[in-house]
Amino acid sequence: MRIAFTHNLKRQDDEAQAEFDTLETITALADALSSLGHDVHPVDVAGSPGALCARLEVLRPDLIFNTAEGSRGRYREAFYPALFEQLGLPYTGPDAWTCALTLDKALTKSVARRHGVPTPSWAALDAHRRRPLEGYEPVFPVIVKPAYEGSSKGVDARCVVHDRLALDALLEEMLGRYPDGVIVESFVEGVDITVPWLEGAALDTGGVLPAAGYAFAEGAPIHPEYRIYDYTLKNDYSDMVSVEAPASISPQTAKALQIYTARLVKALGCRGMARADFRVGPDGAAHFIELNALPSLEPGASLYTCAELVGLASTEDVLGHIVSTAARRFGLPPEAKRPARSRAARGEGYVVGLTYNLKRVDPKGGDDAEAEFDAPTTVQAIADALGALGHEVRLLEATPAILTSLPQSEVQVVFNIAEGIRGTSREAQIPALLDLVGIPYTGSEPGPLAVTLDKALARRVVREAGFQVAAGGLMLDPEGALPKGLSFPAVVKPNGEGSSKGISAASVVADEAALRAQVKILCQRYRGGALVEAFLPGREFTVGVLQGKTLAPMEIVFGDEAGPNPVYSHGHKIETEGGVRYQAPAQIDGALDAAIRALALGAFEALGCRDVGRVDVRLDAEGRPCFIECNPLPGLTPGWSDLCLIAESEGLGYTDLIAGILAPAVARLEAERAANALEIS
Repeated sequence: MRIAFTHNLKRQDDEAQAEFDTLETITALADALSSLGHDVHPVDVAGSPGALCARLEVLRPDLIFNTAEGSRGRYREAFYPALFEQLGLPYTGPDAWTCALTLDKALTKSVARRHGVPTPSWAALDAHRRRPLEGYEPVFPVIVKPAYEGSSKGVDARCVVHDRLALDALLEEMLGRYPDGVIVESFVEGVDITVPWLEGAALDTGGVLPAAGYAFAEGAPIHPEYRIYDYTLKNDYSDMVSVEAPASISPQTAKALQIYTARLVKALGCRGMARADFRVGPDGAAHFIELNALPSLEPGASLYTCAELVGLASTEDVLGHIVSTAARRFGLPPEAKRPARSRAARGEGYVVGLTYNLKRVDPKGGDDAEAEFDAPTTVQAIADALGALGHEVRLLEATPAILTSLPQSEVQVVFNIAEGIRGTSREAQIPALLDLVGIPYTGSEPGPLAVTLDKALARRVVREAGFQVAAGGLMLDPEGALPKGLSFPAVVKPNGEGSSKGISAASVVADEAALRAQVKILCQRYRGGALVEAFLPGREFTVGVLQGKTLAPMEIVFGDEAGPNPVYSHGHKIETEGGVRYQAPAQIDGALDAAIRALALGAFEALGCRDVGRVDVRLDAEGRPCFIECNPLPGLTPGWSDLCLIAESEGLGYTDLIAGILAPAVARLEAERAANALEIS
């Protein structure tokens, strides 16, 4: 089947997006669905509903695999199923009514109680109705939590209070954070137990899977008395929590949980999958807490662990079951259930692997270890552009696991933005692997990628090709000899790093003592030594190269606050420093434009680069263009990265830019196919 995989991509690690899916989860789900033979198209629902409708209208999928949580409002989860129904598109999971009902904890508890499922005593109130507690006599301790949030948002040990004064203070705080409403609930001493449900998976239990508990590693921040599986544990210490199935409970409790969960999923109209959460006291009595109609499908989730106990041994088994259940529910014809040929197999596109390194650490916090990596938004933007061009995209994060995932992906060509994880030739690792297995890819080959990452070696190659570079050289030891011909002021920067890592206002030094001090700092922090060059006082430009042609130079214009000897720093690139603006195209005369372009293209070719790149140029005191460095893996964040701004200035849209980068790799693929066909004939 052609499946549109609708989801919310987690772009920032905070509570606002706690319910969203990480790129790792999205990749795992898309890969699993693809391995079942489906033509999978990930669709991030962020943005306007009109754009989402247009995307779905173009795709016209046989089925939507939905994990979208929505971003705002008390009925946010219900929006997407309602939209799918209006568009006449079959989908997995609950309908709009169930989503709206189960996101409202108070309403869910009322339904549960009417169907004989025990719940703690509770009361609900919101910022506009603060007095319902007058009719509710709390039996302390009580716990206060948001009424319309999932993923344990807003829940921690502070939410358990023991007297009315503390309760009133906590309510004031919580209603300020969650004005739509909070629940005040009698706190059940005991442990958290979860019971997943997978429609039709276990016929003798109505799809109710065995109950699971949680085990906490030593050092996990679990309150010794309350033992709440709270927001911090779920999001910040997930690696210290494991699912234990079946749960360590009595047979009588297990049976009661099975009965309660079966009642709940029927009363709440659940479809496809769900997860009911309970607190079980020391006496074995179970109390219903909430039900999640869109339970987590991230690797290691309780749904998978419990499904394994009834014979669904893998992610593919579970997702295949969910897809089959939805297909039967919507009465899809038998031919729609069979694995459909991909767009690539129909000759409408290619199976394109997207290799990348994902940025998980925000460099704005001072840790630049992943500064060269790409944010989830960038990876998604490239994947969306490739999808819009008619290609089937397989996401391949460039970790050691790619040694297994790449051969299994069955990609025909690779769009490579992977920076590599470690080593002085790290950018060459993925292209070298692709060369080894014979898969064409975008961008430069391993040799040029290794050379350009070594700034001193790259400038030597460019200088020997006859182009101007600043006087300077490599220093591996702060006590070593200074490069010949060096003058002050000088610039000191890491020799083997990109994204301006290690470059700041302190990089410009006025004398030998300051130079040696800066070299010492960089040698201690980065491998590969420090490149020391005479400071170039002129204007700075960057030039995009695409398919052997230069794009119009863009000028990095420094403001007065950048100081008398400005440099394009790491802080500028991550927007923690001001003082720069971008002028694209640069306002320069024809002679200077031609000189800058000639230097950029000449350096690009001398270094052996191909397809795409960006060359940085700065003018010396006489106004002559000098080579600074070449980046054969330029950033591709739409509307932000230098190359994207340059392309926009020439009327080249983002999708067209991605198409231009991919085209030479596709040409190499087709040439190889033609050569093989000729050889066979």
